[in-house]
Amino acid sequence: MNPVSETLAPSKQQKAAHAEDHVKEISPGRRRLRNIAVALFLSILFFLIFCFVALHAYIAWVLSNPTVAPLYSNPKQAVGMDYQDISFPASDGSRIMQGWYIPAGSADSKKTIVLSHGYGANREETWIPMYDIAHYAHRLNFNVIMFDYGFASQGSKEVATGGKKETQQLLGAVQYAKQKGAEQVVVWGFSMGGGTALQASLVSDDIDAMILDSAFLLQPDTLYHNIRQNIALPRHPSLEILQMLFPVLNGTSLNQIPYKQVEQEDYPIPIFFIHGTEDSKAPYEIAEQLAANQTNPNSRSWIVQGSHHELIFREHPREYLRRVSNFLGDIRLAAQEDIKNGETVSP
Repeated sequence: MNPVSETLAPSKQQKAAHAEDHVKEISPGRRRLRNIAVALFLSILFFLIFCFVALHAYIAWVLSNPTVAPLYSNPKQAVGMDYQDISFPASDGSRIMQGWYIPAGSADSKKTIVLSHGYGANREETWIPMYDIAHYAHRLNFNVIMFDYGFASQGSKEVATGGKKETQQLLGAVQYAKQKGAEQVVVWGFSMGGGTALQASLVSDDIDAMILDSAFLLQPDTLYHNIRQNIALPRHPSLEILQMLFPVLNGTSLNQIPYKQVEQEDYPIPIFFIHGTEDSKAPYEIAEQLAANQTNPNSRSWIVQGSHHELIFREHPREYLRRVSNFLGDIRLAAQEDIKNGETVSP
């Protein structure tokens, strides 16, 4: 046996044991640092996830609770029309609606136009301007109903639901028109008020025709389109988070809005779609597709180059009223002399 190897072997063993002791001494410190780093990373990750979800919750809350200005005038003050303050129940009895009833100039008129205002507005919807629309309908010898949806009510506001509750509220106005003697009811809807009219016509035969200006139908594409106008969020998972939050914040799921059925429906009644190509809230391609689905010979569309959301009447008043008059004349709800007035009147 080599004596040198015998003397060196214990020394190697001692060094190995010393190294092992050293590893044992520093491992707990490293573990603590690793644990702290992991905990910090997870804390930051969970905080970012919380902020991301909280941002979507805020967006969902704002969308469900639009700020609506109070009424500032009335038909008499604004355009000299006599009117009556009215109240009526929503079709499902869920709440009492408030509005105005403007009788036609002829006491025996059996036709009524129900004006369906848009999201974030009340019955006045000044940027259209709604009083001028009501005045024009009155000149065509229609009774006119102007009313506030629940989210615009000054007495007891409720959340906006994209048409779920609003459908029943609109049908309440239509039923009120029938109770007042109307035999023909036209819904003239703007933005979400137009989308609500499309939903209401799926479940009721009491609407005889519709004029839909800048119709907004709440569905995933239009929801994301509008969010992107204000904040650059990824489509996924933003839509999934919002769809999860809406039922919590306003009691309505997107799946409860029949947008798929609306997008495929061929309505038996005549519909006039009016839309601008520069609409930043409701892409005009959706209106084009809805119009293309219709086979009623009196249905039609007017896609206006360069016009904006709900501003088509302001931008093209004479052409707007002429086309509306022609539509009503073709469905025999306006006399020929009324059509002539529509060509010459300037609001």
